[in-house]
Amino acid sequence: MTEWRPDELGDGYEKRTIPLGADPDGEGTIEATLVRRSAPTTAEAAVIYVHGFSDYFFQKELADFFTERGFAFYALDLRKCGRSRQAGQTGHYVSDLALYDAELDEALAIVRAETGGRPVVLAAHSTGGLILPLWLDRLNRRPGGSQGAGIAGLILNSPWFDLQGKPAMRTVGTRVIEGIAKVRPKSVIKLPPTDAYGTSLHVSAHGEWDFNTVYKPLQGFPVTYGWLTAVRKGHSRLHRGLDVGVPSLVLRSGRTRFARAYSPDVDDADAVLDVRQIAKWAGCLGGSVTSLPVEGARHDVFISKDGPRKAAYAAVDTWLRATRLLAS
Repeated sequence: MTEWRPDELGDGYEKRTIPLGADPDGEGTIEATLVRRSAPTTAEAAVIYVHGFSDYFFQKELADFFTERGFAFYALDLRKCGRSRQAGQTGHYVSDLALYDAELDEALAIVRAETGGRPVVLAAHSTGGLILPLWLDRLNRRPGGSQGAGIAGLILNSPWFDLQGKPAMRTVGTRVIEGIAKVRPKSVIKLPPTDAYGTSLHVSAHGEWDFNTVYKPLQGFPVTYGWLTAVRKGHSRLHRGLDVGVPSLVLRSGRTRFARAYSPDVDDADAVLDVRQIAKWAGCLGGSVTSLPVEGARHDVFISKDGPRKAAYAAVDTWLRATRLLAS
């Protein structure tokens, strides 16, 4: 059994390793990392946050928002991501998004045990916003469903619901990628280099956020054929319709601005995903879905400029109260 130990985020944060055994994708022994923020012992509910691609948990303000409202806050660095990646492993690589069920199931069990079986609200960003709905749909097919497992709600921050770019990439391009993935799954797809989003965030460039650039490189991790194929299969499953079993809140920026190099106009737009696709596919989650644009927000709405960031948090607060996950 692993123990909690101090986390690099400093006072009030601890982490524990979730051993996952041998990697099904052949890269040795793997593990995930659960991070917790010191929370009130009287917490009525808990939150588990899951990051996106080329990302990890560092958003202390997000943790503060929830703990100030009485939630116990946890975040999960998935296998081969952030704190969990080990030497020689391909960053963020997984051949099937369903493989993440192992650490998600274990993280949920740990949080439920620590909080006395309190309800859990799930939150996720970008690729995490695809991973969690797919897991919840599978969970909802088990006896008792997702609510029986203790899940009470889902908050998605700019979830990756479809492949951005030209339509041909979603048809012919996807089939080509899948074909190459069968023979060279870990080969890197040659994409134009860009650091527009990363440099808009980090204090060393144009941003205000200090994060570990080994875990979250300013140019992002390389994209591999096998990983993108796994994502595209996830998109296809989402588009056929899911049933996550709980109320959902989907937040996105008001507009998209793709760019290879930084300019000030990427500070108030999504520089990574097409926000129209997020709006289009949000209804595929099933059940009660609240889908909202946050004008002036970045790809991660919770590390936007001050005004949009406050608007995003206000939207979450309103939704939590409307769904009775937070007392009015």
